[in-house]
Amino acid sequence: MTAEPKLLEPVYLVEIQAPEGALGGIYSTITQKRGMVIEESQRPGTPIYNIKAYLPVMESFGFTGTLRAATSGQAFPQCVFDHWDTIGSDPLEPTTQAGKIVLDIRKRKGIKEFVPALSEYEDKL
Repeated sequence: MTAEPKLLEPVYLVEIQAPEGALGGIYSTITQKRGMVIEESQRPGTPIYNIKAYLPVMESFGFTGTLRAATSGQAFPQCVFDHWDTIGSDPLEPTTQAGKIVLDIRKRKGIKEFVPALSEYEDKL
């Protein structure tokens, strides 16, 4: 508790193939889902672009449908696990993103919703 714990989340490497006209929808969908574009390249001699981005796994649910809707079905994503990344917010503060994740897990497991105070972990001797 006093060591300022952080949560880690899994992150996908997403590769998307789409024509140039769909790039705006791709970028808006990725940023909406807390993703980050790392590379954009055009296939030589074609109007097709390859986009590589990082996308948190938690945000990937419904990503394909949202992407297809934003690009009129022109984008084709492929997701593969790439790395773990730290969630920057404090998991002990219930109003932050990490705190909400901790609260949801505690509710799902049926334990006290609030994180116990440090004094509950100290030896009573």
